[in-house]
Amino acid sequence: MGTLFLIATPIGNLEDISPRALRILKEVQLIAAEDTRHSGVLLKHFGVETKLTSYFEHNKIHKLDQILAALAEGDVALISDAGTPAINDPGYELVKAALASNFDVVPVPGPSAPIAALTVSGLPTDSFLYLGYLPHKGSERRKAVGQVSNLPYTLIFLESPHRIVDSLEDLLFTLGDRRICVAREMTKLYEEYWRGSISGALEYFKSKDPRGEFTLVVEGKGKEENGKWEESELMDAIRKELQKGKSAKEISVDLAAQSGWNKKDVYALINSVK
Repeated sequence: MGTLFLIATPIGNLEDISPRALRILKEVQLIAAEDTRHSGVLLKHFGVETKLTSYFEHNKIHKLDQILAALAEGDVALISDAGTPAINDPGYELVKAALASNFDVVPVPGPSAPIAALTVSGLPTDSFLYLGYLPHKGSERRKAVGQVSNLPYTLIFLESPHRIVDSLEDLLFTLGDRRICVAREMTKLYEEYWRGSISGALEYFKSKDPRGEFTLVVEGKGKEENGKWEESELMDAIRKELQKGKSAKEISVDLAAQSGWNKKDVYALINSVK
């Protein structure tokens, strides 16, 4: 019976891989990689000649039996394109299947973009909520952020350069002007950390061509923030959203998440304005 090793790989700087990780990658009989071409470059750099097989979102189901069969013969390593496997990749399915088949699953810790960004953000690290990539559509993104808007935990999101401005606009609309740390290209040549308010981050990234992968660390709701909005405040927000041409349903979802009002009550107020 083999062991499934979850091995963290560098998110940029190749010096961040551990000696233990390299040793195990050389000793296992098989490495399951999210992208064999991408990982092949890393492994070649360090002289790792272990057999590679692909394991990614679109082949994860039919590859499970093959990898479990390999585990029956010996140890297998799972790696992702960068960072810790099973975080925002299909590694979870393999871990679940390996455990169900009574194989040992062992982590080989190392780089992780969400944790790296959190530790240098300057925001509270004692309790946090990691939510991965935000939804692509604006309405779904605002809804997802709205669901956690009243939580006191530091929030961590991932985002692509193509949507960073839109996401910052939605964070500002849904959460208000909280503190944020925007981490870009961590451990790489053009590494950057922007700290300040969400509105400041929005202005900054609007003024340049965003590049690289982003990790957003956002302040949780503080005790000093008000609870339920006054009706006059809610009505002002409704009128502004109606002027933007949004539907009553979309407005009710967005504003209910922010205002502390029941969605049905917000919807009734919208209809009273129309």
